[in-house]
Amino acid sequence: MSSKPGEEAIVSSYNETEDDGGGRSRDQEGNEDESMFNVKSFLWHGGSVYDAWFSCASNQVAQVLLTLPYSFSQLGMLSGIVFQLFYGIVGSWTAYLISVLYIEYRSRKEKENVNFKNHVIQWFEVLDGLLGPYWKAIGLAFNCTFLLFGTVIQLIACASNIYYINDRLDKRTWTYIFGACCATTVFIPSFHNYRIWSFLGLGMTTYTAWYMTIAALIHGQVEDVQHTAPTKLVLYFTGATNILYTFGGHAVTVEIMHAMWKPQKFKYIYLIATIYVFTLTLPSASAVYWAFGDQLLNHSNAFSLLPKNAWRDTAVILMLIHQFITFGFACTPLYFVWEKVIGMHDTKSICLRALARLPVVVPIWFLAIIFPFFGPINSAVGALLVSFTVYIIPALAHMLVYRKASARRNAAEKPPYFLPSWTAMYVINMFIVVWVLIVGFGFGGWASMTNFIRQVNTFGLFAKCYQCKPATPAALSPKSLHH
Repeated sequence: MSSKPGEEAIVSSYNETEDDGGGRSRDQEGNEDESMFNVKSFLWHGGSVYDAWFSCASNQVAQVLLTLPYSFSQLGMLSGIVFQLFYGIVGSWTAYLISVLYIEYRSRKEKENVNFKNHVIQWFEVLDGLLGPYWKAIGLAFNCTFLLFGTVIQLIACASNIYYINDRLDKRTWTYIFGACCATTVFIPSFHNYRIWSFLGLGMTTYTAWYMTIAALIHGQVEDVQHTAPTKLVLYFTGATNILYTFGGHAVTVEIMHAMWKPQKFKYIYLIATIYVFTLTLPSASAVYWAFGDQLLNHSNAFSLLPKNAWRDTAVILMLIHQFITFGFACTPLYFVWEKVIGMHDTKSICLRALARLPVVVPIWFLAIIFPFFGPINSAVGALLVSFTVYIIPALAHMLVYRKASARRNAAEKPPYFLPSWTAMYVINMFIVVWVLIVGFGFGGWASMTNFIRQVNTFGLFAKCYQCKPATPAALSPKSLHH
């Protein structure tokens, strides 16, 4: 299949001018054979279709893998599986829409001879170029807020996980420690430089998912296990919204595309990544819920119920490393935005850029300490932010960009071969907007905020050790028993 003119312009300009964040321009791609044995190039410079796939699949499942059994305990087995399949397909469609809009924006800018050397295109800039400043402001607000809380969730998850290996320190103290560790992501220039991390990250989640599945099946069902879900609307829509969040990991789609040698090849990458993710999320969530049932309602992290052994500790350590990687994935677009605000985005010095990025980490650290609620915060972020950022806004933007016959006629990307009708695309986009607005944002927002407020009232802000096991008399010292 031949590329369209707009796509050819993108590829041509990208190969000629773009810097990959590590000092290597695309015109060096022809010398790839010469650098085959260059270890730094192999580990550091990524821009192929495979790099993008690893980035999408690795970024989609991180700590949320551990909360899906909790969601199943709220939804029930059947609803849990159906919602995963549904939101996985819907998420893949909106990721496709984002990629189409990026290609359209890039094509128009190339015709105006705009040079993107040393500049990473972001979603809000695509909205600005295609729909104007109001859409830019909306996209910027939702995307940045979502990514901010996405990184907060990673820190909370790090503290929650490490506690199951070493409970001598409380979760809040672990949050301090991992906040400092994750701050080192300021030294990673761009998504080009996540090649080896994406590959390792996906391997880690694959191990963890299959460990959870096998461990739950070997453990078997707990005594008098109960599977009563769904029982309450609040819990039902909270669980559904957490799954909406699971498959809404494409807030960084534009940045991943921009890191590709040929971004027009991205179109179906997210769908293929989602299909692989199904092989991790469906078996693990189903098996753990089958084994523990309603106990999961009070254990939002699946690690808390699985038996402690070397296999589980290995899974915990791997997830900790992966959450560090995911923190970098979610935080890098925020670094880019901040660099553009303070005029440091064109700076080539990695050390200067790292120093400029540090103020972004501080509020993330602080929020993770204030709201350490592992499962409920996923659902709240999903309902209030993900619903708009990665579902509603892309669908609405696509309809508005191609509302005129001339825009459809001159589109850089035509409708996909399996849906060769603009009318059908409009129908699907409108369905997504209405469904997510009512079910995701409306019912999901009500349910998740009700649950979130309940956690705050129960544990308080700045909770020292959320959902930690209380000290038992056997664990108390003789001295404490006399006082």
